[in-house]
Amino acid sequence: MNSEGPNAGEGVFCGVDVGAASTKVVLMNGEGKMLGSHVRKSGVDYQIAARDCLEKALAMAGLEPDAVNGTIATGYGRRNVAFAGDAKTEILCHSAGCYFYFPKAITIVDIGGQDNKIIRLDDDGRRVSFKMNRKCAAGTGAFLEEIAARLDLELDDLDSMAKSAEKTVKLGSFCTVFSKTEILAHIRRGEPVNGIVRGAFRSVVERICEMETFEGDVVLTGGVAAHNTIVAQMMSKELGRDVHLPSFPQLTGALGAALLARDEYQEE
Repeated sequence: MNSEGPNAGEGVFCGVDVGAASTKVVLMNGEGKMLGSHVRKSGVDYQIAARDCLEKALAMAGLEPDAVNGTIATGYGRRNVAFAGDAKTEILCHSAGCYFYFPKAITIVDIGGQDNKIIRLDDDGRRVSFKMNRKCAAGTGAFLEEIAARLDLELDDLDSMAKSAEKTVKLGSFCTVFSKTEILAHIRRGEPVNGIVRGAFRSVVERICEMETFEGDVVLTGGVAAHNTIVAQMMSKELGRDVHLPSFPQLTGALGAALLARDEYQEE
């Protein structure tokens, strides 16, 4: 990411997105230019994770803490960020972040570590509808982590392996537990590992596509989308149209929080 000096726009604003799996911080100026950012695992202490991300984002931007004019926190652990002036929902912040990149009617698909969110916005960026899978980790980052662990693979290798597969080994179950059992059967039959990985991504896409009827342009966000571009490719094929990725898919929620902090500051 290219750093932009704070003089490019009045003020410096911070967005903190504390997710169940990872914490993200974005610093931006008044014109919406990113000055610095950082991502790390949330771990067991959200306050420490948020503070560490802030320190590293400030170092990237070459700024001191007192340069920040406003901070908003979002995400699962948003109430644990003591240095934030306010907290907003993930729905609001992801909407703001995606609409910043795509100012039109869009359907946002956020693939998180523990859940998936589908948010529909109208042409003015107002929320039309919202859905979330609350009952199961199927189709999420946690599902892919379990698959990688069962196959003794690194998460970072999944995308390239899936893209190299000549066939897709279908996983019949969306359930993480049952899928692991199914994978054992595929391994016993001698199915190629990269084909099984591709099948896991296919399962993620199918789980998402059954959640909603997609309208308008589709925008993918979250760590899974950021590190596995095959998901966007598969969804594009499934839906029969392009699926878009913002410049920094994993930072969209934090960016939206920073934008909201900027707007509140400018309204004062």
